[in-house]
Amino acid sequence: MKLSPKSIASITKRDWIDFLVQNAIYLVILGLIAAIIIADPRFLSLRVLENVLTQSSVRLILALGVAGIIILQGTDLSLGRMVGLAAVVSASMLQRADYAGRFYPNMGNMPILVPMLFAILACVIFSGINGWVVAQFKIHPFLATMGMMTILYGVIQIYFDLGEGGAQPIGGHDRAYTSLSTGRLVEFSVGGSNVGVPYIVLIAAAVSLVIWVIWNKTTFGKNMFAVGGNPEAAKVSGVNVMGTTIMVYVMAGVLYGIGGYLEAARIGSANPSTGFGYELDAIAACVVGGISFSGGIGKVSGAIAGVLMFTIISYGMTFVGLDQYYQYIIKGVIIIAAVALDTRKYLKKV
Repeated sequence: MKLSPKSIASITKRDWIDFLVQNAIYLVILGLIAAIIIADPRFLSLRVLENVLTQSSVRLILALGVAGIIILQGTDLSLGRMVGLAAVVSASMLQRADYAGRFYPNMGNMPILVPMLFAILACVIFSGINGWVVAQFKIHPFLATMGMMTILYGVIQIYFDLGEGGAQPIGGHDRAYTSLSTGRLVEFSVGGSNVGVPYIVLIAAAVSLVIWVIWNKTTFGKNMFAVGGNPEAAKVSGVNVMGTTIMVYVMAGVLYGIGGYLEAARIGSANPSTGFGYELDAIAACVVGGISFSGGIGKVSGAIAGVLMFTIISYGMTFVGLDQYYQYIIKGVIIIAAVALDTRKYLKKV
């Protein structure tokens, strides 16, 4: 069917405002990225792309963890502290044998994956408790996870004080551990600098693929979206609401553990402040990526897009020398706008 100019004009008038509402946040972010490129064209380089992908990797893993909780109409303020716990546990077990300030001076060399399992287990326990408290006692996730955030800070401090190295960041990591973030699978020279595909980016891609399969191809994933969309209807349909809620938090704990393990390797040290504020970036990336607080709505691709956009903006503003205080203002405005647009879309559907 051939559309006449008149019909095209009528469609444009009817859909123009809706299009702007649906895509306004993306248009603003793309505008900011364009402004950064205009201010400094060097931002368009393979080296910058590699740095952005490297910084996005851990953020993406964490965002995918909290995304499942947001789909359940919840949130997780304890995310950052769980990252800190995983980072401290991992770093304390993977220091070089010749490092003077070892956390465990008598511990021999340990396979690099074993501490990751300890980190995951620790996060799964605390995140599972979050899920059980929310499901069993119907406490709002904001309050439940805020309490756990405080508890975890105390736990991290107690663990940190157990070390023989004193009150100093846990550094001196084993080379095999740090290579997870600094190493590259493929490396080549461009413009006098070496670039490539970092291992940490491949790990984040593999985790994203696994989560995509869980969300879209398993009964658990379907139940998660059903509970997030309408818990009462899901319960009537035979879905174990409590079990699904706890398992979503457990899955988040697994991702927090992996994220904290990789973050300690990426920054080269760990201390009780590691992970502070990470929950805000992860939640913001999810909201910008279209994962709705209204529940039952979200895609892995949305989380990826949200993380990449936030990382590009943060890295780009630093790249062009914008004062950090202005960066906070811009990111805060983006978060408020994203939540406002998400709420507007939900109210319109109702």
